[in-house]
Amino acid sequence: MFPWNYGFHWTAGSVIFLGAFYCVIIVVAATVIAALIRARRAVASGHDENIRWLSEFHELPAASRACRHSFTGELPGRECPNAFDCRRCEKHAQLLAAHPSSPPSDVEEEVFGMAFPLDRLYHRGHTWVKPEPDGTLSIGLDELGWRLVAAAERVELPPLGTRLRANGTGWRIRKHGAEVRVLAPVDGIIIESGEPDRGGCLRVKPVGNTFDLRHLLGPGEVKAWILRELERLQLALSAAGVPALADGGIPVDDIAANYPEADWDAVCGEMFLEG
Repeated sequence: MFPWNYGFHWTAGSVIFLGAFYCVIIVVAATVIAALIRARRAVASGHDENIRWLSEFHELPAASRACRHSFTGELPGRECPNAFDCRRCEKHAQLLAAHPSSPPSDVEEEVFGMAFPLDRLYHRGHTWVKPEPDGTLSIGLDELGWRLVAAAERVELPPLGTRLRANGTGWRIRKHGAEVRVLAPVDGIIIESGEPDRGGCLRVKPVGNTFDLRHLLGPGEVKAWILRELERLQLALSAAGVPALADGGIPVDDIAANYPEADWDAVCGEMFLEG
């Protein structure tokens, strides 16, 4: 059927066959080349982080994809259709307009002995974001996130000048054999970094003129969210045969140290929203 085969003869059938065969080869090659070009452009522009997050988000259990308005009782049972990017959610905008948030009456929310200051906003991946007077943002792990990776063996912070993309990689932590990828809570450029502690570890400036923080949880949502997170943590630990959280449900300072039998890679993957 091919010209290089012995005994090949040009006929109408062979012309049709070869034409169809090479058309298929050209289409496949063009598709592969176009995909490689798109992938290269995505990496260069940082959109690969967004593609990765969308893939991981849809691999999360349904309970982990709950809409922020479900655990506040506004939309019970609703799953987030926008991968936690409330900035493009019409329903969130409608609810926010109907029930505008008011300034918190307290300086912090305490949940089972854990303090969550209300002068900042919170990302579902257990980081907080604090606006600074100069227009920058400080970023760090929230109290539950801190207790999950306390006394980490290694912390890898990105270099200064790195551009963070919301829900992309913020920094990495190795704890109890687990490689934890902490999601970046905002879009921004790193201008300062330091030793991770409860005071934060990164400071970023906006890419444009201002930050868009509509996807972050506010003071009125923190307690309901953390209570939901403690339920998720209990389920993640129970999958490893752990019957209950230590201290009757109150997370200890170093949770991993108290559960050496748990699959900590799976627990951290669940809590830090890695699919």
